[in-house]
Amino acid sequence: MDLPPSASDIAFEQFLQELPEDYDPLAREFKAFCRPRKIKNPAQLMQVVMSYCGLDQVLREVAGTFTLLEEAISDTAIHKRLKACLPWVKALLTQMMGEGMERLIEGNLRLVVIDGSTVQGPGASGTWYRLHIAIDLVKLHLIHVEVTDKYQGERLDYYPLQDGDVVLIDRGYNQPSQLLEQGAKNVCVVLRYNPHGMGLFDDHGQKIDWSQQLKDCSGDNCCVPARVAHEGQYLEGWVHASRLPEEQAAQARRRVRANAKKKGRTAQAKTLLMAGWVLVFTTVAPEILSTTVIAALYRVRWQVELVIKRLKSLLDVDQLRAREGSALASLYLHGKLLYAWVVERRARRRCGETWMRLDGPRQATWWRVWKLIKQEVAIMI
Repeated sequence: MDLPPSASDIAFEQFLQELPEDYDPLAREFKAFCRPRKIKNPAQLMQVVMSYCGLDQVLREVAGTFTLLEEAISDTAIHKRLKACLPWVKALLTQMMGEGMERLIEGNLRLVVIDGSTVQGPGASGTWYRLHIAIDLVKLHLIHVEVTDKYQGERLDYYPLQDGDVVLIDRGYNQPSQLLEQGAKNVCVVLRYNPHGMGLFDDHGQKIDWSQQLKDCSGDNCCVPARVAHEGQYLEGWVHASRLPEEQAAQARRRVRANAKKKGRTAQAKTLLMAGWVLVFTTVAPEILSTTVIAALYRVRWQVELVIKRLKSLLDVDQLRAREGSALASLYLHGKLLYAWVVERRARRRCGETWMRLDGPRQATWWRVWKLIKQEVAIMI
């Protein structure tokens, strides 16, 4: 005779309802769950995964918790079962992230902010993994997170961008090949331009001298048509230049001089001139987004930093305890992101899709809501 479900089973059922409906067959398809032994079904296996990844229990704690709730199991057995779960967890995470990528209404724009962050284990002297994160700037929702090793740099093709997206990106993306690739998909960019990292050209194919352009700019703002060129292909765009306030410009010039001095050089007059300006390259026409609007958009790009801070400070995504390059390290990061997506989904449902929109009066921040829902989810697990 089967025993009635325990209170812990009922609580965890709420967590399972947040996952894709096919989590059970996917566990069998990806060989995470092959046959029942001590772990009787994919639901129990997910509980083990979330204990390790979501609640940050060490292997011995996971084994002890499972022994208390179900039956005796060793930490070695837990280790073996967890190593097989990575493809399954990746598939579930991909499905949950895909729900936020519905097709846009034709003629509408979506503002997407992209940034990266690093993860390393305790006592590490350098980066182990990188997280590549995209959020909706208006709704402040997570759209996509990609996990790579430390050797992979920032790339726009990590993200499922689509026609109508306007991507706000930093200086690390001054890469012509990537900009042309996204332009072919009608994805627009708003990029902090680095004249030393990427040359831009005028209509006659001549490289633009930005120091001269800024000298000729009589006001505090100007917009200059410019082209990105790569292997005979061109991408039309504009550079919006905004003059910094005098105090901020002076600080920027001091940094330029200090960096040059460290290298035994003297800062050039051109470099000091450009330090007093913010240059933003965009492929969105000025009739749609003016220089003033572009500058305002880039100033609120730091919202993605708050998302990264929540992932690290509230959900401890950087508390990696496995060895670099191991199966458990990759499982931990993807499992933690799956846990984060459950928290995000419950927060949206609890507060509503429009509760935290950046284009209206802000009622509160996600910080406290995430903290409370994290506690709820921990109880479920």
